[in-house]
Amino acid sequence: MTKNILITGGAGYIGSHISEILIKYKKKIFIVDNLSSGYKKLINKKAKFYKIDILNTKKIKEIIINNKIDSVIHLAAKLIIGEGEKYPKKYYLNNVIGTKKLLKACENTQIKNIVFSSSAAIYKEGQYKVNENSIIKPKSIYGKTKIHGEKLIKNFAKKNKINYGILRYFNIVGSSPSGKIGLINKKSDHLFKNFSKEIMKKKPKLKIYGTDYKTKDGTCIRDFIHVSDIAEIHYLILEKINKMNTSKIVNCGYNKGISVLEVAKEFSRQSVKKVNIIGSKRRSNDLIKIIASNNKLKKFVKWNPKFNNLAKIVKSCIDWEKKSHNI
Repeated sequence: MTKNILITGGAGYIGSHISEILIKYKKKIFIVDNLSSGYKKLINKKAKFYKIDILNTKKIKEIIINNKIDSVIHLAAKLIIGEGEKYPKKYYLNNVIGTKKLLKACENTQIKNIVFSSSAAIYKEGQYKVNENSIIKPKSIYGKTKIHGEKLIKNFAKKNKINYGILRYFNIVGSSPSGKIGLINKKSDHLFKNFSKEIMKKKPKLKIYGTDYKTKDGTCIRDFIHVSDIAEIHYLILEKINKMNTSKIVNCGYNKGISVLEVAKEFSRQSVKKVNIIGSKRRSNDLIKIIASNNKLKKFVKWNPKFNNLAKIVKSCIDWEKKSHNI
């Protein structure tokens, strides 16, 4: 059984939800974050926090050894796809060199397991339903840094005889039912966050980019998964690879496609104000449709998603946004 877990990027949206779940399971949590995109107020009070950059190999190694860390969940990364195209060097430094430096810090320590946050952005465009053996051909700089990170993790694990779990995230949305944590990111291109912010306004307008795709309603289709379900997957994968002394790569999604228009309509339905849904021209980097096959995940661990419901997800986003606005 794992006991002392280090989370890099633990002050962020996903990291804070993973901390919440792991603390529920009585794990000791240690967080490393430079707060460049994370927030101190999202850090669980029961976790020990270090404001350190993952490029600082010496300090990270000290933390690992001094706290007898047995497992690492590596989330620290730049992750806005559009930004990655503008600043590729920044993304390479953070996502690739940062991972290399972290792995260097893990060398010759008691680390037994590493869980790495990868992405559906690694898959070749045009594959609508993807499994873990689907063609890998990332279009974006972000996706390229993630597949590079996967290779680094696999090579390090083989060389040092440790276990790894690589989790390929699909579209993570929602907020914790506790109401204590959620997505804060001010520079977000996150659909649910932008819609949540918009319906707080007097005259909400929900903008949809692209309404002429060859889909059921003309808008893009995504596999949206609630962040608390993603957090639970991290716990289950970590415990399983540790217990079985094995490694695994899994897609993390609901195996279900929801269109952007369906999302907009659900936000409109739950809004107390009249909402105007506006169609706009396509964005160049948007995939038309991508859905996760999660058969491998469900075969490997007993995962029963608790939030696989669009109305529940949207409500959690609105509740968090209201709290952020003190409504």
